[in-house]
Amino acid sequence: MLTDAKIKNLKPGKTRQRIADFDGLYIEILPTGKKTWLFRYTKEGTRNWTSLGAYPAISLKEARERRDGIKAQILLPATSIPGLSATFSSVLEEWIGKKVDPVLSANYAQDIRERSKNHILPLIGQQKISEISSADVLRVLRRVESAGHVHMAHKVCQICGRVFRYGIASGYCENDPTNGLRGALQSHVSKHQASITNPKEIGGLLRAVQGYSGIVVRCAMIFQAYTFVRPGELRHAEWSEINTEKSEWRIPAEKMKMRRVHIVPLSRQSMEVLEKVHPITGHGRYIFPSGRTPHGDRPMSENAVTAALRNMGYSGDQMTGHGFRSMASTLLNENGFNRDWIERQLAHSEGNSVRAAYNYAEYLPERRKMMQWWADYLDELRQSTE
Repeated sequence: MLTDAKIKNLKPGKTRQRIADFDGLYIEILPTGKKTWLFRYTKEGTRNWTSLGAYPAISLKEARERRDGIKAQILLPATSIPGLSATFSSVLEEWIGKKVDPVLSANYAQDIRERSKNHILPLIGQQKISEISSADVLRVLRRVESAGHVHMAHKVCQICGRVFRYGIASGYCENDPTNGLRGALQSHVSKHQASITNPKEIGGLLRAVQGYSGIVVRCAMIFQAYTFVRPGELRHAEWSEINTEKSEWRIPAEKMKMRRVHIVPLSRQSMEVLEKVHPITGHGRYIFPSGRTPHGDRPMSENAVTAALRNMGYSGDQMTGHGFRSMASTLLNENGFNRDWIERQLAHSEGNSVRAAYNYAEYLPERRKMMQWWADYLDELRQSTE
């Protein structure tokens, strides 16, 4: 049997390794050092593997619990009717393990688990999925909506719908209650993310950020201003992705919106931010981890930067975490930088998918100079009092 100490001491080799715990649970270690929990089981004479999530985000105890939950559902006797006993929570985990982790990034799966834990599971997690009604789901959505999170309510409804549809295909339930909820939620109007683009106002924002009390969140906001990456890319930044010799951050394809590797040249100021935060978070996986996880095994909350901006007095109509991207795009274009350099650094979609798969390093020398200019420019605005 594995222990936490044994797992921490496991070192990657030249090839993939799978170390057994017991009762079908394994931990897989890739040459890159990434560790993932796997559950092996045999059903109808066929051996199968399913992912239970990445370590250390999923602890040994949690992995065993997930193994037991999935085992109870997957290995039901053929004469039984799964829907009579399967809960929404167990079907959710099975869906994530089979349909989400192998296809999309582990970070996306983690986001689904966090949203489910916060909004769905407290109300219907332990209900039998075959007995959940449209009214039950609507109760979940109304709770999110009444808190002012209309966009999140729509996301939660999408998660529920996908779990129910998986449940139908797997024999756990016979209908999708979310089908009867079309039009029940407030409409979510998509709008451009608020951003500050006036140089004088940018200087005021940067001075406010510099004076923010939470050091990790403060460093995250400064780093985002210098790099103008997407909020999700910032939150999930890992120390292992930073090349200090080249002063660059290479974001894996599975973390990017367009599923393509992205290189972020790091200015001198960006490297200084990393040096400042390293003594605090360098022992963990994430550069900007959640303050609730002292070991740094969970990323910073998706609301951390937004909450900080609100605490500094900036409303949602003035500035958002995503607004740092609009800020950089506007000012770089106004200062005459090549649009192709800017678009490549923003990691916007490439019309030619074949070309896009190989051009993540396109214009890299030019982008490196542009990023250093941008950092210097922000410092000038922050220091200016005019």
